[in-house]
Amino acid sequence: MSQQVFADRIGKSKSWVDKVERGVRNLDRLSVIHTISGVLGVAPDLLVGRRTRQATVTEVAAAVERVREALVCYDTPADCVADLDRQLAYAYTAYRHAQHPQVLRMLPDLLTAARHASTVDVLVGAYRLAAHLLVKLGEPDLAWLAADRAMTTAGGDPRRTAVAVLPLAQALRAQRRGRLALAVTTTALRHLDPARSPDLPPEHAALAGTLLLEAALAAASHGDASTADNLADQATDRARRCPDRDGFGTTTVNLARALAATILGEHALAVAIHQPATRTDGWHRLPAEHRAAHLIDMSRAYLTIGDHRAAARVLVTADQIAPAETRIRPAARAALIAVLRAGPTPADLARLATTIGLTSGST
Repeated sequence: MSQQVFADRIGKSKSWVDKVERGVRNLDRLSVIHTISGVLGVAPDLLVGRRTRQATVTEVAAAVERVREALVCYDTPADCVADLDRQLAYAYTAYRHAQHPQVLRMLPDLLTAARHASTVDVLVGAYRLAAHLLVKLGEPDLAWLAADRAMTTAGGDPRRTAVAVLPLAQALRAQRRGRLALAVTTTALRHLDPARSPDLPPEHAALAGTLLLEAALAAASHGDASTADNLADQATDRARRCPDRDGFGTTTVNLARALAATILGEHALAVAIHQPATRTDGWHRLPAEHRAAHLIDMSRAYLTIGDHRAAARVLVTADQIAPAETRIRPAARAALIAVLRAGPTPADLARLATTIGLTSGST
């Protein structure tokens, strides 16, 4: 993008951007670094020329155990987290940047403090964040518990319930309960009523669109291709009628279509949808977590159609976008092992595997 476009997106002047690019000014404020990383769609560490040490699998497991303890502890805390809204917003920002170890460290205190917060939205948000992350970390049962808590806390409010249903459906899909995932998403959609309310507020319209995509993936996960396609069509229609918002838009719909095709075993179709979708402006505006997770999913499609080199390439690219996605998620490690075993390993993937501690003989 041009310097002016970039400057407008980060709220700075063109001359400021020019000075930074020429090295006259330094990026020395964390808030500015995070703003720029969000616009560019890269991890903040890339902007300062270093990578923080990635958490080990053992460290992640220990952090998950602390989250588990927080979910089952009901003692009144001695000290509550100050400015809880801001802390939760910061945690979500870290999640979108795939700073998963950092979010894990924050979650126990957030969950404990949120239980005693007067704002229902804060508690729903804390449970939802925990559920999303726990699904990624291969803990669907614990994620289901957190998501169920979010559902209970939502108290039947359509928007809060829809927010809570998203990680609940993901947890159910991870447990191979696609029919249940479809049931909860379609029920939430009826309460939000996207079909009969075309003039929903923008934030509700985006939420309804995201629910449609989650419902499509749920349908695909239990082999119902027709329903999955129909729900994706509805999401496409909604994306055309409202601008990209809150992570929902035409690109998001196409990425979900590609994932649904992979789930249904239509890997060539998945690749055909995936490739043009990742060349759009919408792709680069998506959070680093979303893009890296999608690339990891697509590695399976490439591998299945026999394109071993492309499977390796998307995994390396995912690691460049969001290292935590490839280095601590069980699904990503499984994908890496599958590519390592499939044939000759490209040098960049071999380096990544060595960094993580994997070899072609890993189990």
